[in-house]
Amino acid sequence: MNRKFALAALACTALSSPAVAQDSVPVADGDESEGTIIVTAARTTLPPNALPLTIDVIGKDSLDQQIAISGSVTDAVSNLTPSFSPTRQKLSGAGETLRGRSPLYAINGIPQSTPMRDGSRDGFTIDGFFVDRVELIYGSNALQGIGGTGGIVNQVTVGAPKEEGLGGRILLQGTADDGFSKDGLGGKVAGLVQYKAGRFDATFGAAWEKRGAFYDAKGRRIGINLTQGETQDSQTLSLFARLGYELSPSARLDLIASRFELKGDGDYIALPGNRLTGVPTSAVRGTPPGESAQNRTESIALSLTDTDLGGGNFVSQIFFNRSRDTFGGEVATQATFQDPALAPVGTLFDQSQNRSRKLGAKLSYERAVPGFEDLTLTVGFDALVDKTEQALIATGRVWVPPSDFRSLAPFGQANLKLFDGIVRLAGGVRWENVKIKIDDYHTLASTTFVACTTPPAAAVTPCGVSTYGGVDVAGGKPKFKDLLVNGGVIVEPWDGIRAYASYAEGFTVPDIGRITRAVNRTGVDLDSFLDISPIVSNNREIGVEVKRGPLDASATYFWSSSDKGQLLIARPDRIFDVQRQRVEIEGLEVNLRVQMPVDGLKLGVGYAHIQGKYDSDSANPDGIVDTDLDGTNISPDRVNLNASYNKGPVSALIQTQFFLDRTFHGKANPDQRNSFGGYNITDASIRYQTGLGGLSLSVQNLFDKFYIDYSSDTRLPTDNLAFFAGRGRTFTLGWDYRF
Repeated sequence: MNRKFALAALACTALSSPAVAQDSVPVADGDESEGTIIVTAARTTLPPNALPLTIDVIGKDSLDQQIAISGSVTDAVSNLTPSFSPTRQKLSGAGETLRGRSPLYAINGIPQSTPMRDGSRDGFTIDGFFVDRVELIYGSNALQGIGGTGGIVNQVTVGAPKEEGLGGRILLQGTADDGFSKDGLGGKVAGLVQYKAGRFDATFGAAWEKRGAFYDAKGRRIGINLTQGETQDSQTLSLFARLGYELSPSARLDLIASRFELKGDGDYIALPGNRLTGVPTSAVRGTPPGESAQNRTESIALSLTDTDLGGGNFVSQIFFNRSRDTFGGEVATQATFQDPALAPVGTLFDQSQNRSRKLGAKLSYERAVPGFEDLTLTVGFDALVDKTEQALIATGRVWVPPSDFRSLAPFGQANLKLFDGIVRLAGGVRWENVKIKIDDYHTLASTTFVACTTPPAAAVTPCGVSTYGGVDVAGGKPKFKDLLVNGGVIVEPWDGIRAYASYAEGFTVPDIGRITRAVNRTGVDLDSFLDISPIVSNNREIGVEVKRGPLDASATYFWSSSDKGQLLIARPDRIFDVQRQRVEIEGLEVNLRVQMPVDGLKLGVGYAHIQGKYDSDSANPDGIVDTDLDGTNISPDRVNLNASYNKGPVSALIQTQFFLDRTFHGKANPDQRNSFGGYNITDASIRYQTGLGGLSLSVQNLFDKFYIDYSSDTRLPTDNLAFFAGRGRTFTLGWDYRF
């Protein structure tokens, strides 16, 4: 604790301020992120090293390389970011965090997350083929409004064509497991066409992917999560369009639309594993009940920008986004949906579907102060309306009542350069004005059989049967207002050598859907129900950065807290409820990248240590954190090693990720069966550019390492249907051509 107080004092001395940006994660030479870029998620035209934020940018070459290895943008981010959780290799990203908190996923600044009822499908809303780069902003912040308590993962889509005439890109890929199993084969075909004529330009694209069954390193099919959904045994169709018009040399009008749909093929059912003997959950041919898990997301945005409006930069955007996430059904979760009023207990089948719609607008204007050009000011206003509900589609019931969220938020930022840039001060405020509206509703009746060893005295329900829920809840229109602040200082005495300190606050709502559907007592009035109050988190960090010659290195220590954080707590029926407790997280991130004497060869190492605790006294919270966050709520420590080579027509990469063991301790006596033993995975990729496109071969899990994934190993210790192994050695052969 002494170290923590000392660091906090240092941060306060440095004006409690934000960290400097890191220009890029390890990328291939010639990648876009090697040059000066504008980080659109930061909502400024200032260069990254002037921003009050810690930023990484994954450029196109590096992104495509990682997607070929692992299959998705989320996996690419996880592979390259030590403080990001290992992914579950499933459609659901529940429990995947950045710096121990949930990140906000966005596409061109449009939020993809559904925090009102978090279905955890926000990592699969667009195909990576249409993404030019990914901007990562670390730590709690309110730059994009609701949701950024862990940071921001902003996917910037394909830009407007720069050359007159017709151009585009074609991609073909094939994927196979180590045994080249027939049902494990997959493939992808994608195409993009761009056209520019004078001031007008147009881009259209489509990507279709078929994924087969996944196999682990022992040649067994990896288990199917019928409820939460799978990327294996599925088909994906992603469509993209962009229309642009140059109103003037500095002003543009852009209309961007996308549609993404992933559907499970429904060819398998789950085969239970055995945690005691180490046998993972598997899958066998069969027809699961109900509809297969799937998700669909549609977005459209109209933006007007002018880089020289009154000497400043003007950005405006209006957008509409809707998603429909269908969850599958399986016997293990059906107790939640039982209602004797509809059918005898044990005979009723149901499955749920999240439905969310967003309508939003963003406006900002930035310029240097006339006559005092070292001071840059930004003012803006954001508005967001979100309507979310969770329905039971087999019986037509409502599980989570329709919840309306409205946010109006003006904000302002300032960035001051002193002593010819040796010192920069930055800071700002955002006024969040939130209203949540939920009408009166009746919670779902849930009935299940329970063991009964002795006849209960004065039993409310028959012996062997447990009933909960089915209560009336008074709706409400709770309102929340808060001033979110950030501030920072950066000291750069020599070019490429910086020291910095930071403070920034983030804002989101808890998973209100989980909270409202779980009310099991009468007399609850949502106007005064504190469990739905927003989460205000903060992020403090100090660090140093060296970018000189062949060396690119950084070290950052951070800590954050929230008085009413959000914890996911598992119930016996595999449904996770929310608890609101004080949460504190601290961690260390170290990254080193060196250009070797061999032309084109770079070596890199990354390390992240994250520790989180919460106040386990849920009945009578005392504000003292006393128990470790478990694997559902925080990621393991990690070491990343990588070597890349890029010269002439050849580019190659080999990378190893070491996920370190962890044991959970504390006053609440965490289940030691959830302790994590650790594992390491090595991937490799090589690409050769021919005169007719590029040929690439990527290998995931190069040494065919058998392991149980982190999420499965650290939660639900008695559930043999959720004990999943990771993918074994997997090959992807690709060809892409630009014209």
